Amino acid sequence: MYDEQQRTDTGPRAAVDHGPLAGFTVGVTAARRAEELGALLQRRGAAVLHAPALRIVPLADDGELLAATKNLIDQAPDVVVATTAIGFRGWIEAADGWGLGEDLLARLGSIELLARGPKVKGAIRAAGLTEDWSPSSESMAEVLDRLLEEGVDGRRIAVQLHGEPLPGFVESLRAGGAEVVGVPVYRWMPPEDLAPLDRLIDAAVSRGLDAITFTSAPAAVSLFSRAEHRGLLPELLTALHHDVVPACVGPVTALPLQAHGLDTVQPERFRLGPLVQLLCQELPSRARALPVAGHRVEIRGHAVLVDGCLKPVPPAGMSLLRALSRRPGWVVPRAELLRALPGAGRDEHAVETAMARLRTALGAPKLIQTVVKRGYRLALDPAIDAKYADV
Repeated sequence: MYDEQQRTDTGPRAAVDHGPLAGFTVGVTAARRAEELGALLQRRGAAVLHAPALRIVPLADDGELLAATKNLIDQAPDVVVATTAIGFRGWIEAADGWGLGEDLLARLGSIELLARGPKVKGAIRAAGLTEDWSPSSESMAEVLDRLLEEGVDGRRIAVQLHGEPLPGFVESLRAGGAEVVGVPVYRWMPPEDLAPLDRLIDAAVSRGLDAITFTSAPAAVSLFSRAEHRGLLPELLTALHHDVVPACVGPVTALPLQAHGLDTVQPERFRLGPLVQLLCQELPSRARALPVAGHRVEIRGHAVLVDGCLKPVPPAGMSLLRALSRRPGWVVPRAELLRALPGAGRDEHAVETAMARLRTALGAPKLIQTVVKRGYRLALDPAIDAKYADV
């Protein structure tokens, strides 16, 4: 058992709440709402590496949307399906800028208008329109069921696209005999500056990240495309398979990752808040905690909790600590520790230097014992030692 207080080799100290994600680094690939997601993560203690995997084509400059809008005004569809609030608002604003706003609103007010959920419903009403129906579940599957029950054969259905795939939706409507017209309310393109995305990929491959968050399927596609272009896709997939948690806001976002055979974690409610709460449970549960020299040592991504006290550790020190923790209580030779150091070369003196810095960072020198002429070991508590004898 450990006291509620933190302890160091020089005495007790009151515990500090650093947040459930303290010591972990999370990558954020979002283009929209990235600041909001980053702030939620940082408030819970995480270090955040933001690298937008996409950029959104400005609506006012989008010739495809202009053409689709004119087509809808000239040739009325039977049904319009609005899928996102931000997309619907942006569409109306862009049409206003083109001098087509009144015509578009008149057309939308004369046909059947379906809203995917409450937020879209609010955007429709803010535009002075009234939706004909909206599902309580915010599910496109429920929208599809309603349309198919009504019968779609020979009907012209316009669907506001929002940059993400709608698996089976358009195909099912067309199979039922409908003519489906896509309205590309905003489109994704690769970021103009690829350097942040490259840094995120490098950090994932080197295990400098503990998780990567995805809030749109196109962001995942873009990340994998860039990694493949750089010849790093196999290494990135290996990292996501074993060490870096891929966290998706929902099942549609997860589709490109699942296509690569990756298991993802997803919240029950497809929102940013629940996504962050899920990481607050997932990452600490994966951290290694050991009783060492009378202390509780929990090894996280870029830091260590010693009796609840957060100790930031340099990357070289974390590499050594992970190597020691794989065989707690056992002596790990210097040569093996040297191989664990990134870019250390052949000089075992690098191990001694990194070890000295690690001990200083931990603030408890007795956690790691030097075994003369052999190497180093974690000073696993004697009562627990037997449990790890055959590790």
